[in-house]
Amino acid sequence: MVLTSSEVPGADGLTVHLTAMRRRHLRSVLRIEGLVYPRPWSLGLFLSELGLRTTRAYVVARVGPNVVGYAGLLLAAGDGHITTVAVDPVWHRHGIATRMLLALCRAGVARGCASLTLEVRVGNEGAQALYRRFGFVPAGIRKGYYQETNEDALVMWAHDVDLPSYAERLEGIETSLPGTTVLEGEL
Repeated sequence: MVLTSSEVPGADGLTVHLTAMRRRHLRSVLRIEGLVYPRPWSLGLFLSELGLRTTRAYVVARVGPNVVGYAGLLLAAGDGHITTVAVDPVWHRHGIATRMLLALCRAGVARGCASLTLEVRVGNEGAQALYRRFGFVPAGIRKGYYQETNEDALVMWAHDVDLPSYAERLEGIETSLPGTTVLEGEL
């Protein structure tokens, strides 16, 4: 069941379940992917990513039975690379991306990451603000990175994510969220 924006509950009473992405989630993931990206990832690409469990962590966010977002992390040589973050547009501004980033940052630290990185469209100021909240700072530009629009990517890094001060940052972000987050299993 897909909700319209008028049927989406307010963030205060929201319960969001986070769980590792599985094949059974991919129909919903692909639906969201098609809504938010001009060049969506294919089913084959998601299946390939899910097959790399030792170097990948993918999470889905559910509200009730509905998958409302997903995000991914690639692990390499002590660094984590946030590969994707997507939220169904009717669920924007409900803290879904924040909850998923919390889970991925913690999963990265648990798997030995000292730094995290990502690329974001230079024009996506909302996402950049979210990432700055997580301690990501601009480190460079990748010209024409988004080929479908020829838009540049801002490369952002968060360093020292394995220190207690970063865990405190994440705790502060988590306690500021309205509603409830339920983490089901490990990523």
